Amino acid sequence: MPSITRRTFIETCAALAAAPAARPSAVPDIHFPAAPRDRLAVASYPFRNFMDRPSHPGLKLTDFASMVVEKFGIHNIEPLSGHFPSTEPGYLEELRRAVEQAHSHIVNIPASVGASLYDPDPERRDKAIAGGKKWVDVAVAIGSPSIRVHIQGARGAPPDVGRTAESLKQVAEYGAAKSIVINLENDDLVSEDAFFLVKAIDAVNSPWLRGLPDFGNSMMKGDEDFNYKAVEAMFRHAYNISHAKDSEVENGKVFRVSMARTFEIAKAAGYRGYFSMEWEGQGGPYEGTQTLLDESLKDLQDSGPASLPH
Repeated sequence: MPSITRRTFIETCAALAAAPAARPSAVPDIHFPAAPRDRLAVASYPFRNFMDRPSHPGLKLTDFASMVVEKFGIHNIEPLSGHFPSTEPGYLEELRRAVEQAHSHIVNIPASVGASLYDPDPERRDKAIAGGKKWVDVAVAIGSPSIRVHIQGARGAPPDVGRTAESLKQVAEYGAAKSIVINLENDDLVSEDAFFLVKAIDAVNSPWLRGLPDFGNSMMKGDEDFNYKAVEAMFRHAYNISHAKDSEVENGKVFRVSMARTFEIAKAAGYRGYFSMEWEGQGGPYEGTQTLLDESLKDLQDSGPASLPH
């Protein structure tokens, strides 16, 4: 072994000091699977009435991945933030180990952040921003590549693109530093209108802030044409996650969507990410989720791979 002189040691230290520090990737770089079944995930939200909680013992989140493998043969899950009994490091390590032992992956965390990102009160906005950053840290701890930030309404204040973008910019920058994608979902028809979200995403203009297209939420407006235009707009801004469903139920009324048509919209947009089953129809979540999986596999196989790079 060659000897290290004092001069060599000093020169080596100087070179290391001058070298640029390792930086996070400038853009997300998730390597998506190509096989249709491997692109499917199961969300915990449809199973909310079966999940364990203090007043109702049930399915533990640490057992959710293994249940999904056993019941559906799917190895991707999307756990809702409300189903986490704790975000303490010890519990997050336990959850991560349980998912790994099921040979599964977490593909996204739909998260509520505790306040509105466009609230006129800066202290409330700061609370929402802090909530978003907290769930970024959770995502890092359990190996999720992304979170979905819920934009809740602010009492007495209409949605505001400027304030929303200003808040999201801070969350997206924090996510970028941790290599975690921030997603926005067309969920609430007012505070999360698809076209409002697109404006906010465009205003932030970060590859780490993306759309999460939900197949059916925009149908709740009762306008089929609006729903598909909303889904198209969301898929043009999507990266790694979307919510697949064939219907929504509101006050006893069923709103149905064409999954085949929506998968074609995703393909046309060049979307290569995951489709998470978020059953919201009539019946039960086990049967409903299986129906969604069967239809999704058929539609993905019929449509073939996305033809555009994304």
